Amino acid sequence: MNVLAELAERAIREAQERGEFEGLNGQGHPLPESCDPFMPETLRMAYKVLKNAGYIPKEVEDQREIRSLIECLEQETDESRKMRQIQKVQLFIIRAKMEHGGLLQEENEKYFRKVVARVTLNKA
Repeated sequence: MNVLAELAERAIREAQERGEFEGLNGQGHPLPESCDPFMPETLRMAYKVLKNAGYIPKEVEDQREIRSLIECLEQETDESRKMRQIQKVQLFIIRAKMEHGGLLQEENEKYFRKVVARVTLNKA
């Protein structure tokens, strides 16, 4: 362990022993989700900076829209609406691939295929 890390650990331990971390805001609660779990790890910091500046990239908005549509498909019970929802998701994925090159959509596409494989349509 390097000297700086050891000094930092010692200072933290001493502060804990003195009770300096007791009664802090949020104690006992999980940390807030600060990043999009669907965002590739290599892009998280850049998007966090943009998000803090109030900017949400179009591809992230599209990614969330696709994910939302897929989740709606999982909940759908009406057969004709299932088919329309499947077609709608396919169109959104194709459009997103054309606009953004498919970097973030690959994960949604795999998830979508799994959902469609589980969804059964009754043949009328």
